[in-house]
Amino acid sequence: MAEDVEPVEIPVDGMLDLHAFQPREVKDLVKDYIRLCKERGIREIRIIHGKGTGQLRRTVHSILSKNPTVRSFRLAGEDAGGFGATIVQLKK
Repeated sequence: MAEDVEPVEIPVDGMLDLHAFQPREVKDLVKDYIRLCKERGIREIRIIHGKGTGQLRRTVHSILSKNPTVRSFRLAGEDAGGFGATIVQLKK
């Protein structure tokens, strides 16, 4: 018997931490989060994907590279998570 899963409320504040989500949820989650940030006038997002093996980072970067709303993205500086996070700039 499958458990009922409650939707997770994510604050739209420019920081998305993917640690609490399943890999299969990431594609839609990142796309939806970018859309919500853009609607709210947030132009810089920090996506925390963790360091691990790098698979989640590669997935996130692939999603970002195909999103027409994304102006640019780069790994965060050491003060913001280093290679465990990505900074995304959205188009105006």
